[in-house]
Amino acid sequence: MLSRKHVQRLKRLPILLLLTFFALLILVPVIWLFASTVKPAKEIITYPPSFFPKQFSLASFERLASRLKILDYIKNSVIYALATTIPSVFICALAGYSFARYEFRGRSVLFIVVLATMMIPFQVTMIPLFLVVKNMGLYDTYGGLILPKLAAAISIFMMRSAFVSIPRELEEAGRMDGISEFGLFWKIMLPQVKPTMITMLILGINGAWNDLMWPLLVTGDTRMRTLANGLALFIGSDTTEYGPAFAGAVVSIVPMLALYIFGQKYFVEGTVTSGLKG
Repeated sequence: MLSRKHVQRLKRLPILLLLTFFALLILVPVIWLFASTVKPAKEIITYPPSFFPKQFSLASFERLASRLKILDYIKNSVIYALATTIPSVFICALAGYSFARYEFRGRSVLFIVVLATMMIPFQVTMIPLFLVVKNMGLYDTYGGLILPKLAAAISIFMMRSAFVSIPRELEEAGRMDGISEFGLFWKIMLPQVKPTMITMLILGINGAWNDLMWPLLVTGDTRMRTLANGLALFIGSDTTEYGPAFAGAVVSIVPMLALYIFGQKYFVEGTVTSGLKG
């Protein structure tokens, strides 16, 4: 007879098979994308399509390197992603801590107003933001790219939810030891929400890295383009260069894939503690 442990495993088998099936559905397009980067141009558009390359070719990467200033675009994307995300995490942590731990007049109303901004699509605010950036003389500069992205309502909400879950006894113990208010925030409270902060870093860097609209709107000089903007050049109204576009997509995907793999433990924990659930 089968042991109880084996019976439980057999009961879970249909669920595991179903999850494996859906995982493969998600992975198939990604695998096809990676395989297409080493196909010759003619093989990419042949019908019926081939899943794996019949001939190995690096022409797509060569075309990508010759057509785009790929290193400059990657540098701009790195600067844009890090310079918007790292300060944003600190600023939103301060705001979330204030909403979670301090009592002040109008706190609830102000927090509702902050949350209400989440319901306004970016397409509604991007033109006013563009005019503000242009009137400040920040068009075609890193400042114009970065400043409007230094705070986000969703990040403030996540940080507030994380700070609310921390027992108040930690604060009281810190104050009894004579720690300043900022020291209490920096030394005691902030380390408690490390998973949420890493979650915000992952989401923020990923969002900025793949952002197409805002960099396209506030930059005109090709030297200021990010990687997402540069890859859009391969997609035209009449023709599309599939090989270089696929190669560029792979170059864009790999850093974010590595970021998530190394941070997935904190990402899962952070989404639970911050109240960001699907």
